[in-house]
Amino acid sequence: MRTHIALFLTALSITANAATVPAGFTDTQWVTGLSSPTAMAFAPDGRLFVCQQGGALRIIQNGALVATPFTTLTVNSSGERGLLGIAFDPNFAVNNYLYLYYTATTPAIHNRVSRFTANGNLVVPGSEVVILDLNNLSSATNHNGGAMHFGPDGKLYIAVGENATSSNAQSFANLLGKILRVNPDPANLIPADNPFLAQTVGNNRAIWALGLRNPFTFDIQPGTGRMFINDVGQNTWEEINDGLAGTNYGWPATEGDHSNPAYARPVFSYAHGSGATVGNAITGGAFYNPAASNFPPQYTGRYFFADYTSGWVRQLDPASGNAVSSFATGYSAPVDLDVGADGMLYVLARGAGAVHRVTAQTNQAPSITSHPADKTVTVGQTASFTVAASGSGPLSYQWQANGFPVGTNSASYTTLPTTLGENGTLVRAVVTNSFGSATSNAVTLNVVASRPPVATILTPTSGTLYRGGTRVSFSGSGNDPDDGALPGTSLTWLVEFHHNDGVPHVHPVLGPVTGTSGFFDVPTIGETSPNVFYRISLTAIDSSGMSTTVTRDVNPRKVTITLAATTTSSTKLGLKLSLDGQPIQATYTFSAVVGTVRSIGAVSPQLFSGRNYTYSSWSDGGAQVHNITIPTSSRTYTARYQRR
Repeated sequence: MRTHIALFLTALSITANAATVPAGFTDTQWVTGLSSPTAMAFAPDGRLFVCQQGGALRIIQNGALVATPFTTLTVNSSGERGLLGIAFDPNFAVNNYLYLYYTATTPAIHNRVSRFTANGNLVVPGSEVVILDLNNLSSATNHNGGAMHFGPDGKLYIAVGENATSSNAQSFANLLGKILRVNPDPANLIPADNPFLAQTVGNNRAIWALGLRNPFTFDIQPGTGRMFINDVGQNTWEEINDGLAGTNYGWPATEGDHSNPAYARPVFSYAHGSGATVGNAITGGAFYNPAASNFPPQYTGRYFFADYTSGWVRQLDPASGNAVSSFATGYSAPVDLDVGADGMLYVLARGAGAVHRVTAQTNQAPSITSHPADKTVTVGQTASFTVAASGSGPLSYQWQANGFPVGTNSASYTTLPTTLGENGTLVRAVVTNSFGSATSNAVTLNVVASRPPVATILTPTSGTLYRGGTRVSFSGSGNDPDDGALPGTSLTWLVEFHHNDGVPHVHPVLGPVTGTSGFFDVPTIGETSPNVFYRISLTAIDSSGMSTTVTRDVNPRKVTITLAATTTSSTKLGLKLSLDGQPIQATYTFSAVVGTVRSIGAVSPQLFSGRNYTYSSWSDGGAQVHNITIPTSSRTYTARYQRR
């Protein structure tokens, strides 16, 4: 999944349904109303703190979302940047310290780790202490990492992505593509026993492990201190790695399981695809070792992990040779997992803007986990309502309209074509089982005579192609049959980056923003797949709340690039080269987006067919390993070798 959230992050349709969990468990959409959440962590006092990508840190207390954010940071939230990680000081009960990982905007855009002091549910003004400023970011907005945890040694561990430049992961000259280990004190930042002190200088001495692509999440097992790192893969594999000091995990030379003794093999890896055992972006991870268990005893010590695009949560059992099995399905873009002191599993679902809670229960009366929502339709349209409930099965459903039974025994109810006389109808559901009943909130059916507005995207025009390093401008209008021309405040834009290498998925680019026009810049570094496009969505909303959404896809301009190898006498098929740090063999042909920057390299020296070869030059005059900007027409780059 090449780019991923990784915050593999995207705007998805909100789903109100609970996930599917094993018999004996119940999934509840516990708290909703979050905006683009990225990470979460429990404070020692039981409050759940949730990072929102736009910079707000929200608190869930006693099962309710506190209205005022704990703090709102100024962040760059383009793509996968923003407020991305949180950790609580081991002595939080005494010092009230917590740590945030976010994308700072000055003096240049970079990720930062800072300490803040809490005063109840609000930050102490002016309490920020910068712990560590990471390297300045390139134009690529993906692969930021951001997860943080304190280890049993009292050190702060920080996961950092390689910013879509694969060579960063193997470099001791920057902090990208690494796990870092620091003292939570900027005056005494580097632990004296960090493993790479001899190879590094300055803040780079914080490097604890390297060779990672986008370690979006990791967890440290209570009691044992064992660390599992979830590293988001590129084209083929997702990995869970054992976090060990001084380890090199092999990116970009390896991905998934391998036999290269120079790099650590993953504990577990799974292939890309769509289904119950495959996916495209490994995200949340949590060991089940709570102080008080809610799950059956066999779950103690297991590692739960989630996939962002497939929406499942699976479990790995380290005690049984890392055997992996399914656990839950149906989450909307899960990005983080955590285990509460209550022994329940919490799932942060970005697509639904919600926190789910999974608990083991038997002989339980129903409880409404997701209430129906108000609906507005025009005369003659139908309206659909949905409720979700937990409790021991089987559950039965009775829908009511103004107190009178309607519909069938189903978690959803769809009206007949509506009339103006039904405007203001109150709809609710009663859920019943053998142990009791629960009634949902009453919601309103609004029936209006007005017709929906018309939304029109004026630019870019259909068929427009983009290239890396350019700006794409958009403009549009809205017109309503009743209101007339709509102002810019009634027009909302959303831009998403779509990627399809077998399994379609999207990444956020811009929005939602309002207005009649805007723009976004196409980076030169980032996703390397040619199977991509940008989707621009315009939604027009009229005074009655009716809306219409239209889209325009902007595809890339692509060319074919060939990487070849020759000697003075002939072309050599099979000589080793590299593309974006990954090994390939000449002659290698690929499709690429014009204007993007790629890295090509010549392996030297190398043994091929019993003879030794050394690099001489590239046909474009570049260094042995160098970047190229994809030209506007197809081209061959040839590495010249000498036979020794």
